[in-house]
Amino acid sequence: MRRWNGWGDENHHHPLPKGADAHLERWLGASQPTQDAHLADIAKRVPPSRLAAHPLVTTDPIERIRHARGQSFPDWVALRSGHLDTLPDGVAYPLTDDDVKDLIAYAKSTGVRLIPYGGGTSVAGHINPISSDTPVLTVDMGRMNQLLALDSTSQLATFGAGINGPDLEAQLRARGLTLGHFPQSFEYATLGGWIATRSSGQQSLHYGRIERLFAGGTVQTPLGEIRLPAAHPASATGPDLREVILGSEGRMGIITEATVRVSPQPEQENFYAVFFPSFDHGMAAVREIVQARVPLSMLRLSTATETMTNLALAGKPSLIHQLERVLAWRGITDQKAMLIYGYTGTRAIGRVAIRRTHTIAKKHSGVHLGIGKIFGETWRKGRFKTPYLRNTLWEKGYGVDTLETATDWTTTPRMIQAIESALQEAMAAFDEPIHVFTHLSHLYPYGTSIYTSYVFRLHPDKEVMLARWHAMKSAASEAIVRLGGTISHQHGVGIDHAPYLQAEKGELGIKALQALIKHFDPDGMMNPGKLIN
Repeated sequence: MRRWNGWGDENHHHPLPKGADAHLERWLGASQPTQDAHLADIAKRVPPSRLAAHPLVTTDPIERIRHARGQSFPDWVALRSGHLDTLPDGVAYPLTDDDVKDLIAYAKSTGVRLIPYGGGTSVAGHINPISSDTPVLTVDMGRMNQLLALDSTSQLATFGAGINGPDLEAQLRARGLTLGHFPQSFEYATLGGWIATRSSGQQSLHYGRIERLFAGGTVQTPLGEIRLPAAHPASATGPDLREVILGSEGRMGIITEATVRVSPQPEQENFYAVFFPSFDHGMAAVREIVQARVPLSMLRLSTATETMTNLALAGKPSLIHQLERVLAWRGITDQKAMLIYGYTGTRAIGRVAIRRTHTIAKKHSGVHLGIGKIFGETWRKGRFKTPYLRNTLWEKGYGVDTLETATDWTTTPRMIQAIESALQEAMAAFDEPIHVFTHLSHLYPYGTSIYTSYVFRLHPDKEVMLARWHAMKSAASEAIVRLGGTISHQHGVGIDHAPYLQAEKGELGIKALQALIKHFDPDGMMNPGKLIN
């Protein structure tokens, strides 16, 4: 059973390694766990539904609670404290396109607002109902989860949009194929959600972001059905309507089917670690690697603080001690930066790509050790388990959040400094410690994404917790906008990032998006309040 107030399967626990508690207390001070509300108690306070009866709709209080929030920090505060000020009035579970059409017709005739729901993994408020006098129905797409068609010659696969990552990959793997889209939320996130939020997988350097993988599909809008042809490898027939749906966050309609470009299962896939004497050395190396188009599938470079944090929390003290001694002998000490990189593809090309990567790393004083493969494989095995640490840390009295952006290479050092300083200064105003660390997670020849995590102590008063979070989020977002970064590289817009969108799109661009939304949804019934108000 999935947790209703946290991440993942409630039977799966990810304990902190031995010694991690001491590190947390040293960085942040002693913490005080908060008291969590009970699901049964919250269910007793759920208000009556305002929906007219419909055979596809349930108004069960538990189902409404489970679909009320996503995975953002404010969402966790609401669920853990039991203070859910808004909930959907019901949840629908369509099985077919006709079911979705029927639900849209029902909503139009009864004045209902619709929220498309994929895996509930949003960290920006995409699936949260907005307080309103109008009833809200959440449309859970999870039962539209089958492989509908496969053209192995053209390498095109069509799925129901509600399929989650593991099920999608399992159906492709049985046929010797893969999509290769592996965001950290892979366990629960859905194909439709990836498209609606312009998702990026951890190995996008090889497979591409979702916009490269999305070939076409079907969208049900309040004005009718949009069919996006998937058979065209390229087209010059005006603007691409796929771009209207990519990142649309449910504002124009509900994605019901999606055709994606798949690849054969790779012959080889390995991950390694390289250590640099400083983050600047590492950044110069990865920039050269990506600009040389070395055919890797992933590059992930951690700052010195994140490297220290990862090693401190690795739970392998003897191995880390051995590593530290060897690196110190090579002149790599306290400011070391760890690069995790991966190769995916044929063995023949892999030998060339790995050799080229090591050559460039060495040029920039990077050290590759045999032990590096252990760290690379440890990352690979645990990459989808990391979100479970949020549960563990919360239960110990610590909150965790992340934010991300993308910018050009010239701005990257200043952007990292500005984001981290903004977070630290925001918490200093509350006289509270914070532990901040950053890595470059998706690299491009022209720039990089920047992914920052921050850990802080919880407070027993939810209003105090939210005030601190809003101060941090606002300060960091303003720093991103001030330096010209995108307000979201992969998390989408939702509610949390909407106030900053105009800085990126401009007034005329915002009006164009509003006109598109108005065209497909003239009554404003689709996921109101998200993306653009």
